[in-house]
Amino acid sequence: MNMKAMRLHAINEFTLDEVPKPVPKGDEVLVKLAACGICGSDIPRVYELGTRVFPVTIGHEFSGTICEVGDESNRDLIGKTAAVFPLIPCRKCDSCQTGNYAQCSNYNYLGSRSDGGFAEYCLVPSKWHLVFSNNPSTSKEDLALVEPATVAQHALRRGGVAAGDTVVILGAGPIGIMAARWAGIFGAKQVILVDIADIKVEFAKQRGFTVINSVKEDCPQIIKDMTEGRGADVVIEGTGSSGGMNTAVECVRAFGRIAMLGNPHQDTTIKLANHSNILRKEITVSGVWNSYYLNVPVNEWKFTVENIDSGKLKVSDLITHKSDLQNLKKLFDQIYTHEITICKAIYSAE
Repeated sequence: MNMKAMRLHAINEFTLDEVPKPVPKGDEVLVKLAACGICGSDIPRVYELGTRVFPVTIGHEFSGTICEVGDESNRDLIGKTAAVFPLIPCRKCDSCQTGNYAQCSNYNYLGSRSDGGFAEYCLVPSKWHLVFSNNPSTSKEDLALVEPATVAQHALRRGGVAAGDTVVILGAGPIGIMAARWAGIFGAKQVILVDIADIKVEFAKQRGFTVINSVKEDCPQIIKDMTEGRGADVVIEGTGSSGGMNTAVECVRAFGRIAMLGNPHQDTTIKLANHSNILRKEITVSGVWNSYYLNVPVNEWKFTVENIDSGKLKVSDLITHKSDLQNLKKLFDQIYTHEITICKAIYSAE
């Protein structure tokens, strides 16, 4: 039996193919796809960077319903809906032995190194990768956004956000808005989003956020004015750019914290005065990579699903564009050429 899948064969060779439908064996489970988000990293992966292996079905932000199992002892999973944790750790290296799977030195990954979610079905290594919703009202599309929402949550934790903090988030895309919502859940006193694009500024404002356009406004001065001259307790740098990093240093208070969330696309240059400010202010700068999946102290994926289930974390209003598999390449092209402006675009099989 065959299925349809969007396969990347080479850079800019992204096609809808008919391939054999996987058959689960042993611990494996087969997931019927419900939805898969287009990550910001998927666009350069298709048009500029490629993947480690070809061909491969990309897409790592996905949810679906278990339809087949390799081991009959897992038959009770059939019919259940889940978000899928795409990282496949080796379980042997030092990082894996301490539960830091995102730092695995020999990992695999659904959607970039193994077949992922832009397909009718996806073979998942085991039920360990499944995070189940306990609320029948939670949509499968919401569950497809668990991965980026958890990355946003992880950034807040790396930044040490605590109740009463003023949090500045540079970048008002989907993860930036999710981070802002997490900051509210974590008890932040003030949450301020910053972007350079009018359309993103307006989109975030429509969702109730205080937003600064750093091209048109003096962002560091506004932050100082809003904090009685102190600066932000935490800055989440979500742009991966030189401008973003310099703005983060200028906006954060003495002894404040910067979490570097945004992936860089070129060398980052820090101004001499801001390098000195990192030293003078004794700023703590933390890297952010992926998320944390061990149950102790907190399984961030399960915590995300719990907050979506309870209605505390809203994600559905960030989806601005949807496509089926047949039209997915066109949607990718439109995003890449900036023909359309998205917040979050997804493949929806519903």
